[in-house]
Amino acid sequence: MSEDFSPNPKKWLAIGVVGLTISFVGFFVDTQLAVWSYLIGLIFITSIAVGMLFLVMIHHIFDAEWSVIVRRQAEHYISALPYMGFLFIPLFIITYMGKDQGILWLWMNQDAPLHGHGTVSTDILYQKKTWWLSETFFWARAFFCFAVWTYFARAFRKNSFTQDQDGSPNHTFSSRKHAAAGLILVALTWTSAAFDWIMGLEYHWFSTMFGVWIFASAMRAALSVMLLTCAFLVAKGPLKGILNTKHLHDVATLAFAFTVFWAYISFSQYFLIWNANIPEETFWFNDREKGIWWPISMILIFGYFLFPFLYMLQFPLKTNFKSMTFMATWVLGLNLLDVFFNVLPSLKDSHGEPFQLFSSFHNIIWYISGVAGAGGVLLWAYWSSFLKTKIIPIRDPRIRDCLNHNH
Repeated sequence: MSEDFSPNPKKWLAIGVVGLTISFVGFFVDTQLAVWSYLIGLIFITSIAVGMLFLVMIHHIFDAEWSVIVRRQAEHYISALPYMGFLFIPLFIITYMGKDQGILWLWMNQDAPLHGHGTVSTDILYQKKTWWLSETFFWARAFFCFAVWTYFARAFRKNSFTQDQDGSPNHTFSSRKHAAAGLILVALTWTSAAFDWIMGLEYHWFSTMFGVWIFASAMRAALSVMLLTCAFLVAKGPLKGILNTKHLHDVATLAFAFTVFWAYISFSQYFLIWNANIPEETFWFNDREKGIWWPISMILIFGYFLFPFLYMLQFPLKTNFKSMTFMATWVLGLNLLDVFFNVLPSLKDSHGEPFQLFSSFHNIIWYISGVAGAGGVLLWAYWSSFLKTKIIPIRDPRIRDCLNHNH
């Protein structure tokens, strides 16, 4: 490890605290937009941590040897999952202590007026979905989701870090069993979270593809962060000479695969809704063809799919740390834009029109604070875990094969 490399987790915690503080001030200054921005930041950062959890489970379920070093970095990131659960609590508080209980999820305010439809309580679509749209059930599902993610995160971390001490293969077998169950439970809970936190913002809308979309989105975000992390650790010294260009190529190939998968799911969702032409489904896309959202949708098609697709088709670029650092940064930025695209148009003005991203310059303050708050906590958790454990899983049964992974 380079002598000049000395990560400071407190620096990231300070950034997180500043971001959270600004967001909380925003709850009193520009309540609605600050709360929505906070939700967007929390969804985006949580998706990275959940995506890392999926990477750990995929590693174990396939008994992969090349990704042992990479897995250790994901294990550090998933330590943030319980903290994301704590950051969800302010949304509960603002829902019941604010002036409008439906400030985020409109269906929670039974008396909220609907344009041309009376109120929420008299809405037939709400009445048909009350079995799911129950406030108690909603918060119980959120608690269960974070509990499941935290349990598996702690199980994988415990097995991996304990194995560094005793070298027992039983920890590997335990992680493999947890991965078999975890892939199912985490997939179901992450889908539930997508339905509740994003689709629930406009409860009229529904899509059978949405759970798969948020899985693909989480994987793209996590792989982008993984590429940036690996490039940084190689450049700074800790993984220099350990993580080679073949490891980089394999991570980049996964990122390429999920780029194609995300495009397939996104197109399938659009095509099925367009083909059926049901008003309860098509309005969601119609709202995203208004104002600034139309050019943003084009940016997502050509910038979030086509450009990364063509870029990562080229083998030399997938084996170059600098080129993949650029691409990972690009994809991560557009991943965040995609979250805005999916969430913010659900916020309606007094005329029932979708909120426009840059309706006011000072809105950027809330956008940044929402992401910086949860993002600072994520990086604080990562570096805190990084400093407490071995750089690589030194006694994993596959570590020798991983270190010799050159072909």
